[in-house]
Amino acid sequence: MGGNEEASNEIARKFRFLTAYKDGRVEIHYPTQKVPPSNDPNTGVQSKDVIISTEPPVSARIFLPKIHDPTQKVPVLYYIHGGGFCFESAFSPLFHGHLMTLVAEANVIAVSLEYGLWPERPLPGSYIDSWVGLQWIASHANGSGPEPWLNDHADLSRFFMGGDSGGANMSNFLAVHIGSYGLPGVRFIGMIMVHPFFGGMEDDEMWMSMYPTNCGKQDPKLKPPAEDLAKLGCKKVLIFLAEKDHLREVGGIFCEDLKKSRYKGAVEVVEHEGVAHEFHLFDPASDKSRSLVKKFASFLNEV
Repeated sequence: MGGNEEASNEIARKFRFLTAYKDGRVEIHYPTQKVPPSNDPNTGVQSKDVIISTEPPVSARIFLPKIHDPTQKVPVLYYIHGGGFCFESAFSPLFHGHLMTLVAEANVIAVSLEYGLWPERPLPGSYIDSWVGLQWIASHANGSGPEPWLNDHADLSRFFMGGDSGGANMSNFLAVHIGSYGLPGVRFIGMIMVHPFFGGMEDDEMWMSMYPTNCGKQDPKLKPPAEDLAKLGCKKVLIFLAEKDHLREVGGIFCEDLKKSRYKGAVEVVEHEGVAHEFHLFDPASDKSRSLVKKFASFLNEV
């Protein structure tokens, strides 16, 4: 019995976010917590959860700002959370709180995607889920989609998309697709990338282990080539970096690659000194976190 226990604890591979054992078990190092939707009496922001698709299973949490004038529609933000493709949630306290604050500051509707996580949903599953969510949002362009909040209050001629870490990576994937194939009824204004994950570091091996059919370290999802960056289907890009972030170097390389590509839009980079990855989620009351939210919000309001 002792021998079996010892064998079952034999590690096959260990990464930043997970440990894979030789018996097939996987241990995710960070638990995912979830909280129900709620309304904020101070700001008037409301939230609710919706089913986008049953196959694949995709859902979202929608945040609606306080509507002062029902005849005036507001911009839409499609947000994709980070978490190494294997943990975290649109329904977690961190992202729920962040989106509530952002929606109140920017006066936009936010659709925060809940996508499938590895290992239950191997990559490219989360990329597929993000595309499904995007198509669902676009289905409201003529005001007859399945979600009343979007039909009644969304201005899809002012559409923005973004996310943090792995979510920023997926946003870039979608922006390339929009630039290549279009998104009828939607005018894609800008993309926001917070502490983005791209290739060129030790986490590449983790990503490739999650993606059985990957194309290696030059996979365009991991390391977007210049020809893809030139296709981004938006007018402007805002990228946040953090000095002490383990993704700072690859984020900086992505910024330079984007500027050197033939992308015709505007690129703005904001770096916060002395802080680490996702600092704004873990310490939302800090001055730097508040400045990130204010900059994010102002970007959403400059069309």
